[in-house]
Amino acid sequence: MIQERKRILSGVQPSGKLHLGNYFGAIKQHIALQDEAECLYFIADYHALTTVQDAKQLSENVQEVALSYLALGLDPGKAVFFRQSDVPEVTELTWILSTVTNMGLLERAVSYKEKVEKGIEASVGLFTYPMLMASDILIYRSHLVPVGEDQVQHLEMTRDMAGKFNRAYGHIFPLPEARLVKHGAKVPGIDGQKMSKSYGNTIEIFADGKPLRKTVMSIVTDSTPVEAPKDPERCNVFALYSLFANEQEKAELAGRYRAGGMGYGAAKEMLFEKIQAYFAPARQRRAQLAQDSSHVEEILRKGAQRARAEAQKTMALVREAVGMKAKSVV
Repeated sequence: MIQERKRILSGVQPSGKLHLGNYFGAIKQHIALQDEAECLYFIADYHALTTVQDAKQLSENVQEVALSYLALGLDPGKAVFFRQSDVPEVTELTWILSTVTNMGLLERAVSYKEKVEKGIEASVGLFTYPMLMASDILIYRSHLVPVGEDQVQHLEMTRDMAGKFNRAYGHIFPLPEARLVKHGAKVPGIDGQKMSKSYGNTIEIFADGKPLRKTVMSIVTDSTPVEAPKDPERCNVFALYSLFANEQEKAELAGRYRAGGMGYGAAKEMLFEKIQAYFAPARQRRAQLAQDSSHVEEILRKGAQRARAEAQKTMALVREAVGMKAKSVV
């Protein structure tokens, strides 16, 4: 790997079918970044075990993420793409970090508190989630981590753990920096809340035809009559349409809203056509990839080989620093 370039790392949890919020919130940026820097993207199946405890479902979810990223434009020749669990060294580093991490740091994690409040079982894995996330970042000696605002605290915790380790054992880890993901527009769900699987309000990226139309037509709107003017800035349909449309198209639709005489049903039909057309090439690529699961598996295997080689180099440094015999790099 080319060390002079900035190394960017990000993971995606295999929690089900990916939706528009995933795409515009993360995937689109991930695809763009592979042309700017050295990128490592992993499918976070270790992390997923805190919420998915069905073997068949987890396996299917991992496959779903792999197919989706590849179909949407991830190039395994540019980015390292792999399963988290194919690099077991990350769990070894997690234990070592646990010996220099204070309980108080983990207890301050806002994400943990929010998940418990939502009814997710307060397992040890959920509590130590930030430590595994820190290991994901540090084991590849990453420089930049694309995160949304809700993940900034975890990145700060990673820096705290790296700093504590470095002070105890010498400078091994670079301190990673957050690369804030700037959402160009709100991604509302069909009910107007933030699009999220937990809210059951998503529009799936690869939905097609009648299922897609049914979902789009269920988007919540107000009861303004067809003939009356409407405010595009307060409409979920317009917000979603704006994610796909160019400036002229957005201006034209906004004008039709304000002029009156256009019902929300017509706007939903326009949105349906936009989504259908936008993802059509990726939908075709995904169908082709799904017919050759061995090819997808080979991509993940080769990605894991590259990622693991880096992880083993880091762990050789870590083990020597703490006084353990370094393992041979294979």
